[in-house]
Amino acid sequence: MSPLRAVPPSAGRPYAERAAGLRAEAAPAEHYVRLARIAYLVLAPSLGRNRRVLSAHWLAQRALAGPQDADPGRAYACVRLRVLRSALETGLPLLRFALPRRAQFPPLVPQVWGLRLLPRACGADELALEQALAEVSGPCRAAHVLRGLEGLDDAEVCRVLDAAGVTDPRAALLEAGALTAPHALLASPEFDPCSLQVRPADPARRRRGGRTLLAGVGALLVCGTLLLLPGDGLGGPRAASAPPYSRHHTAQQALDPAALRRVPDRLWRVSTRRDFTVWPTRGDRTRDNRLLGRALAAWARPGPAVVSSSTPGTPDGPPTGPPQLLYAGEVDAAAVVLLHDGLRVVRYAEPRNADPSGGAALDFARVDGADAVAAGALVVQRRAGRIRYLTAPWIREAGIRDLLAPREAARPLRRDRHGVTDPLTEPEADGGADCRSWQVLELRDGTAARLMADLGELTPVRLTSGAPSAPHDVSGRAERESWARTACLLPAVRSNGVRSVNSWRYARQRLPEGGGHALWFCTRADTWRGTGSRVLAQFQAPPELSGGAGAPGAVAARAEDSPDCGIRRPLVLAGVLWRSGGGRWYVLAAGSRQFASLTASGGVQGRVDGRLLALPAGEGDRPRLDGVLTDGSRVSALR
Repeated sequence: MSPLRAVPPSAGRPYAERAAGLRAEAAPAEHYVRLARIAYLVLAPSLGRNRRVLSAHWLAQRALAGPQDADPGRAYACVRLRVLRSALETGLPLLRFALPRRAQFPPLVPQVWGLRLLPRACGADELALEQALAEVSGPCRAAHVLRGLEGLDDAEVCRVLDAAGVTDPRAALLEAGALTAPHALLASPEFDPCSLQVRPADPARRRRGGRTLLAGVGALLVCGTLLLLPGDGLGGPRAASAPPYSRHHTAQQALDPAALRRVPDRLWRVSTRRDFTVWPTRGDRTRDNRLLGRALAAWARPGPAVVSSSTPGTPDGPPTGPPQLLYAGEVDAAAVVLLHDGLRVVRYAEPRNADPSGGAALDFARVDGADAVAAGALVVQRRAGRIRYLTAPWIREAGIRDLLAPREAARPLRRDRHGVTDPLTEPEADGGADCRSWQVLELRDGTAARLMADLGELTPVRLTSGAPSAPHDVSGRAERESWARTACLLPAVRSNGVRSVNSWRYARQRLPEGGGHALWFCTRADTWRGTGSRVLAQFQAPPELSGGAGAPGAVAARAEDSPDCGIRRPLVLAGVLWRSGGGRWYVLAAGSRQFASLTASGGVQGRVDGRLLALPAGEGDRPRLDGVLTDGSRVSALR
């Protein structure tokens, strides 16, 4: 299972305290060994130790070659930031339409032929840490190194990660908190790329590689010759594929603004479907063929001035035929076009009354299988922390509700004649201490009121409550109050192609020493693509013990691509380390109704009948939890 989190968390002593007596270095170059170690630890272990050694030296040398600050402290921080940024870029995948970054390729220097360079091997603890680092993300490794090796506090770690280009520094810091290895291991010779062992490379493998290279060059020469041959060669008159300069009729038609599919205003009233396919064409520039032509051309052939983004699992290739025009109009300072091809919604935006070549945005979102609820709204404009939505034609009323103010009524939200709303405030991207308000869209279609939250994508996310077998729209004061303590955890599932988020209260537990009652929630985010779901087990202590009614719950465990807490496996088990008002520590755990008994092993030993466990513990204990279901099968805690 994921390591238990203390509530409240205990503070550890940073690595920097052990180095407080060291004098400040005079120049960043004197920190070369330390910078190379940082790069080696952050680089993905999947590269192999030899490649990581060479890359670590290369990244450190590149960083030191840049401009230097006159102040030694600031100079070192600047060089360290360059090393971190390059090491994180090394692990990024190569994308089809994006220019590759230099750090994503093997290092230019140093190069060693015929030999393999490896750090000195140490004990089992270092090997366990190496395996743990291989299973986490690059931002998590960077956070662990900054916290353990550099001795930075959490706020400074988040600041450095943000400067290095990490999208969600807070999530990386939380993931790093799950690593249990002592920070002193980071200074081990196992991770020192400047203290090396030399081993010979495989001569037989080199010979095979040389033969493969020669065969590849020969194949390229043959293919090039065939391409130049007339007659029946490739590209000839009887070839299966046409020459590169030929044009396919359907592909050309997809770029013709006049061929766009336009849906009449009243079709949704008589259609048996309620999804994006029956959205009427709306907007005041639906006949502007120049704007529509630029949008289609950017979709098919995005140029260097187009900034493109897509949700995970969404193909960003050109349309296979004429798409459906949902909207074309002016919103704030931009001209916006929304298109739908059956699988995706595509948003094109360019500056209004400006040269389109100066820059445009192209966003892709997967929406296959959308129903009337999921097709209730789309983001039409996101600017300066404000969001405007385009609502479906069957939406009768739209409102704004603050999730962190569950007792307040929803405020009406005005829409223009095309269905575009007034702006809402965009939620904080990282939650945390700045999470004081979380505005969501409340849509009414005549049957129910539904809450839709923005998680940084084109499609808002539906929020629900209830058991996985029967989730329902959030209603009633109790469900809104539980969401008030869950909302600030939503950044953990942000920008993942999420379709819906369900929060389910699966247990209520009496706390030791008369501490009141705590609630256990399981929050599951399901995606449009079906994979990549994220699950959070959440512990909500009584408000008077946790900072007030709106204080976020504590994440007890998290998992990705897990069936737990979902329709396929509607059960969950999680635990936390909790400190009472009297200063004593306890291991608390709770399982869903399917559990007949729970067991703790490791640092704390104990077994209880039933699905609630509370055992005395010591600060820092990390026991393993598992349980037995009513059918006799054994299940581990969420991880």
